[in-house]
Amino acid sequence: MSTPGQFALAGNTLISTMMMLVGSSSLVYMLDKAEGNAAQVNGHPAWGSVYDLTTNKAQVMDVRTNVFCASGMHLPNGSFVTFGGNGAIGPGGAMGSRLNPGGWSASWDVDYGDFDGTKAIRILNICDKTDNFLSTKCGWFDEPELLSMKSQRWYSAAEATGTGEIVLIGGFTSGGYINRNWPNVDPAYEGGAANPTFEFYPPRSGDPPVMQFMVSTSGLNAYAHTFLMPDGRMFVQANLSTVLWDFNANVETPLPPMPNGVVRVYPASGAVAMLPLTPENNWTPTILFCGGSDMPDEAWGNYSFPAINTWDYPASKDCQRISPTDPSPAYTTDDAMADGRTMGQFIILPTGKLLLLNGGANGTAGFSQATGQTSDFSQMPFAESLASGPVFTPSLYDPEAPPGKRWSSAGLGASTIPRLYHSTAILLPDASVLVAGSNPNIDVNLTAPFPTNYQAEIFYPPYFSGLRPKTEGVPSQLGYGGSPFDVLVPSSSYAGSANTAASGTQVTIVRPGFTTHAMNMGQRFLRLNSTYTVHSNGSFTLHVSQVPPNPNLFQPGPAFLYVVIGGTPSIGSYVIVGNGGIGAQNVADVQALPASVGLDGIAGKGESGSETSSSNSASGTDSGGNPTSTSGLGTGAIVGLVVGPAALLAVVAGIAVAVLRRRRRQARVAVLVNQYPMIGGGMGVGGAAHPYANVPLGSHADLSTPYERSGRTDSFVNGHDRWQEDDLGVARWRDDAPVASVGADTGYRRMR
Repeated sequence: MSTPGQFALAGNTLISTMMMLVGSSSLVYMLDKAEGNAAQVNGHPAWGSVYDLTTNKAQVMDVRTNVFCASGMHLPNGSFVTFGGNGAIGPGGAMGSRLNPGGWSASWDVDYGDFDGTKAIRILNICDKTDNFLSTKCGWFDEPELLSMKSQRWYSAAEATGTGEIVLIGGFTSGGYINRNWPNVDPAYEGGAANPTFEFYPPRSGDPPVMQFMVSTSGLNAYAHTFLMPDGRMFVQANLSTVLWDFNANVETPLPPMPNGVVRVYPASGAVAMLPLTPENNWTPTILFCGGSDMPDEAWGNYSFPAINTWDYPASKDCQRISPTDPSPAYTTDDAMADGRTMGQFIILPTGKLLLLNGGANGTAGFSQATGQTSDFSQMPFAESLASGPVFTPSLYDPEAPPGKRWSSAGLGASTIPRLYHSTAILLPDASVLVAGSNPNIDVNLTAPFPTNYQAEIFYPPYFSGLRPKTEGVPSQLGYGGSPFDVLVPSSSYAGSANTAASGTQVTIVRPGFTTHAMNMGQRFLRLNSTYTVHSNGSFTLHVSQVPPNPNLFQPGPAFLYVVIGGTPSIGSYVIVGNGGIGAQNVADVQALPASVGLDGIAGKGESGSETSSSNSASGTDSGGNPTSTSGLGTGAIVGLVVGPAALLAVVAGIAVAVLRRRRRQARVAVLVNQYPMIGGGMGVGGAAHPYANVPLGSHADLSTPYERSGRTDSFVNGHDRWQEDDLGVARWRDDAPVASVGADTGYRRMR
């Protein structure tokens, strides 16, 4: 039931959805970290699934490597790719059974069957919903022996360029809470645990260069916020620093620091988005930051865990805007949020408003079994969660409203499900928002105060009370400049004056992005120029310009086109922007639009609320509602499109061998199957009483834990670097480990 302004329960996602992407008009692909989900695939727990929007049902997909905290991005032909992740792990987050050289991470685990994902490149070929998602054609191509990055990356940033290349920035080499030791004597490499370099996909020649910004922001630069600018440089923000970066020349131009000491990147995890690019603002980018944390620097601790009990520290309400291409760019204070939020997430709606949802009122992202103030896990009040107070009520932000009036929650209902660490949200083709995930636990835990969650929800924005416009003739591909195209809007799409409806209609393209960790990588909104001609039968034709002739404004790849009448969007039509390939895009001069032509006395025939769905026979989809750009291509073909002929030969030659080398993996861990009841959270903001609202400290001491503590209570500054795992995955103290020398994967390993 689509009640405007309300959440509705949807289907079971089968995995705890840490990542999502909209692959077509009917399919959403989901990813999780390797963990003990009850759903099985090929003899091991599943950490991939595909969700059918027409049935609200999911089916498992096989993913070979551990996707934990990877990054992801679209490709110009409509496929998607993810990068990096964590080493192989087993039950309880223990290192996998087969160790990598040096013993600080694992290449494979016998129980969960996952392989090391730290250098993985996984390519997805979008298929029809009736296809076999366990097939080579439609599954994730995940063969690190054949296709991988040049270096290990965990929590790396990813941003597409105007040619469709992807820039991969920074990250950890393996586990940790934040990306530093303490004291921070090696800000570049942290003894091998940090990766300050960047590289490209498809790869460019040479070793990955160091990005100085990743050195200067050491500690708080995981999942740096990145946005391509119209001039081809990249806006990058992490810690409290901001730069414009020429990634081709590796030259940084400093911008003012983030005001008020508020950190926005993971694990502070503020909500961040580029505001709509419109003809009215000449498609000038403005970045909005809201929430996060202003914890003092020493409170963030180190790789092991935070130095303070973060769940007691309020998240920030502060919002800041910056237009990086202004002559003198500067942050300006925007309207503050009603509630402080960490892990809040912005979803850009087809109307140009931003929906903010999910997150917590206190603490940070991440999970841990200790802090610098609480060394005993039994005293952790929310089990492994470092956040508390889930915020259940969403808010709408109107970037075109005057200051002081931009936020509103009027008429918006609350969720009853805590959505904290590893929760996700994404815009759907019908302009609703799919919400899923949340698992601030190292492995599946159905009894924690904030349990592993498999229940999806759909939020229906207020415009679902309006009459949904219908469209005819939307092309399947848009170009950069060139001749305009026409879209017919039937008279049943609106009520009242035709001239009023046509003159107020907007045509927008929205890219939902790749969502993880309260971010939507690649999310972008652009409004197209348009004029109209009203016809005597009440229909009208929209004459619509192509995308402005600058691929940096809206990078090549998939998007959804919406027609918005009176604040109500149509069903989105799947389109490919650009020529579908990586490389120089075709750019043409903008052709003038015809003048608008109205007709007095003509009215629409629609009745508000009488029909809320529409079909589009020319939307670039097949009969199953899926994009025609990549559906039906085999894995070899899809990889060839994005890695080039030479790599394709290697892939084709190696696929059969790689498949034969895959081991028959068996799950040896008993998984709880009774799901935690999804009841509202009194520990949160805007919800009903939570069953654990008055849990005393220490009440979770009976939760199983693979740790063996020796009673040491050294402070985070000089002790916990020495906690390390033995071959059985038990954390033990090492007296011979030097202080502040967490190498590639040492320290209190599960503090992630």
